[in-house]
Amino acid sequence: MSRIQLPATRPVRPAWNKGRLIGQKRPLLPKQVWAIRARLELANNLRDVALFNLAIDSKLRGCDLVRLRVSDLVVGGSVRDRVSVIQSKTGRPVQFEVSENTRSSVLEWVMSPPMIGCGVLFPSRFHGSPHLSTRQYARLVRDWVSAIGLDPNAYGTHSLRRTKAALIYRKTGNLRAVQLLLGHTKVDSTVRYLGVELDDALSIAEKIEI
Repeated sequence: MSRIQLPATRPVRPAWNKGRLIGQKRPLLPKQVWAIRARLELANNLRDVALFNLAIDSKLRGCDLVRLRVSDLVVGGSVRDRVSVIQSKTGRPVQFEVSENTRSSVLEWVMSPPMIGCGVLFPSRFHGSPHLSTRQYARLVRDWVSAIGLDPNAYGTHSLRRTKAALIYRKTGNLRAVQLLLGHTKVDSTVRYLGVELDDALSIAEKIEI
């Protein structure tokens, strides 16, 4: 008697995005940036202070941020005030400014005992990777926002990338400047990324009373 070969079945896994808010992640407000920074500084977490400050200043994607090397920022015992890196997504260079507070935190981290002999700026604590992974970085961001009472599902690594860019746009309205800072090839990408049209529409709606 011939046997009927049935297709193999796999257990049904819940969707990866079940219960999560998918879409653009909110930028942090200045008071939220200060709250996270204050908590990290009080905990004397040198690595996380440097990582958080640099994420806000650089406006880099997580994949580019975690790959930064000490030599990208530190020269002759001091931290550059402007840095240029090649984006892994586009292969194009992008420049960013490093504020005084960030330079101080990065230098303190680089000079700390755990960084002796390290070439990468944020080394991984696991032997399989030379630097912090994007997944590890995302977990850190979730911890940071949760610690100040924010919903971790509404924020992510792109929240840090968007924070300073969104603030610059709100203060200046200069989309071209934000486009250059984010390393976008088209201004349309910047408009979509910042959610400019939606924000403007909501601002108009808030002024209308019926």
